[in-house]
Amino acid sequence: MGERSMRVLVFSHKPEVREAIVNAVGRRPAADLARVDYVEAAGIADVLSEVDAGNVDLAILDGEAQPTGGIGLCRQLKSEITDCPPIVVAVRRRDDRWLATWSQADAVLVHPLDPLTAAETVADVLRARRVPVVNG
Repeated sequence: MGERSMRVLVFSHKPEVREAIVNAVGRRPAADLARVDYVEAAGIADVLSEVDAGNVDLAILDGEAQPTGGIGLCRQLKSEITDCPPIVVAVRRRDDRWLATWSQADAVLVHPLDPLTAAETVADVLRARRVPVVNG
């Protein structure tokens, strides 16, 4: 009862890409998960600050962001942050999935985003991260 919401960081330099990701995943990607609160970031400094502070349960990074893309940023975060949250990278081309894998992303989304696939992918990653509740 009273399960805390999960914080999901969405990074892209384009507000319309951030909006598309939030709309595709939704506020509750699965019935068995808590509600999602989004924090949006348009710049690298905001992403680094939020992730380094441990303020997010999941990050979704735009692989096409400028000037630094989410693929390189994912690799940096995974290498530099000791307890790095899971990261999903959104790419424009299906053929770029291998780059997201190279970046050590926990999952990959491909534009155009399908709401069912996006919500399911994010839910799977959040479930893997979630600490089980012990009933006692």
